Amino acid sequence: MSLPAKVMRDGLLEKRSSGLLQLWKKKRCVLTEEGLRLHNCRGGGSDVPCSAWSSKAKELRFERMATVDCVEYKRGLVYFTVVMATGKEIDFRCPQDGAAWNAEIALALVRYKNLQAVQTGRNRHLSTAHLGSTGEDEEL
Repeated sequence: MSLPAKVMRDGLLEKRSSGLLQLWKKKRCVLTEEGLRLHNCRGGGSDVPCSAWSSKAKELRFERMATVDCVEYKRGLVYFTVVMATGKEIDFRCPQDGAAWNAEIALALVRYKNLQAVQTGRNRHLSTAHLGSTGEDEEL
C-alpha cells in the first residue's frame, strides 16, 4: 500500500485540447512529488467558473515526463509545453501573476529525476558491495 503523494501546489491551468479546434480547457491541477494530476471541470463552460471538479484525474507522471519547454509570455499569460518521454507535447497556459506553474513543474521534475539518480547510484553501490570485489583493486 503506497502513501498518497505530498501536494506541492493546487490550482487552475488551461490545457490545449488535442482535437481539431485545439480549444483551451480549464483544469484543476494538483502538482505532487510524483507528477501532475489534471481534473476536468463538471458543469460550467470555458467562460463560466467551474462549479465542480471530477474526482477522476488524468495523471502526468514524472517518470514519463522528459522536460518542460517553450515558455512564452503573451498578454499576461504564460504559455508552456510539457514534453513526455514519448515525444508527445501537452500545451498549457496560466496567468503570469504569482509563482509560475511552469517553473514549479520543472523544479519538481528535476527533483524527481535527481532522487531517481541517487537511488539508482545507491542500488548499484549496494549490489557491488554485496557481490564483493568491484574489480578496481585486482591486478590484471
